[in-house]
Amino acid sequence: MDEKRQSAAEALRGNPYPGRGILIGRSEDGNKAIYAYFIMGRSENSRNRVFEMAGGALYTRPFDESKVTDPSLIIYPAMRRVGDRILVTNGDQTDTIADALAAGGDFFSALETRTYEPDAPNYTPRISAMLDLAGADPLCAMSILRRRADGSCERARFTYSSQAGVGRLLHTYVTDGDPLPSFVGEPKEVAIQGSADELATALWDVLDLNNRISLCVGEVDLATGESTYRILNKHEKE
Repeated sequence: MDEKRQSAAEALRGNPYPGRGILIGRSEDGNKAIYAYFIMGRSENSRNRVFEMAGGALYTRPFDESKVTDPSLIIYPAMRRVGDRILVTNGDQTDTIADALAAGGDFFSALETRTYEPDAPNYTPRISAMLDLAGADPLCAMSILRRRADGSCERARFTYSSQAGVGRLLHTYVTDGDPLPSFVGEPKEVAIQGSADELATALWDVLDLNNRISLCVGEVDLATGESTYRILNKHEKE
């Protein structure tokens, strides 16, 4: 591993508001595919959420149903598996991609039907990732759909061959602001260190205490196909 490569946690340290973030890659020993998703929130509506697993998929759910004011952009499936492919996104495009894959389509073509979120003035980018586990080495694909100054949608595509101990980190915003500044450039290359539990703890600890909401880290054993998850929620349901 490149000694100069930052860890995923170090890449987020000191950033008060990266927003929603995706990390995909491979464990240090090369034996596991790693993927993670976190959400942050500034409004009461955004902060009123938890992560829950249901039917093998990860969903955002309201913590307090009575406080939900607009579920359209905050309640969605964030992680799904379709055969040998694992999807992680920051919105309901998870289902758009899953449906396309099930019908014989592909990741990037599915996202051609979507655009950035209509939450003016932020126009939050839609970020998506896929780990394809069909080959000996997982293939990493990532996408960001972000608004240009003229209102059109920039569709950035990225593909990477996996390397042991290396991940790619993509989040919605550069940092806090009003309006929030969209992520720029390509996903950050970061080091993946330790177990899924250790990675979850490291990421959770560097996310801003006031704005962090939920985090999930998953891993798949590439030899057995066995999946495990670690979920951390700011709010815990009884």
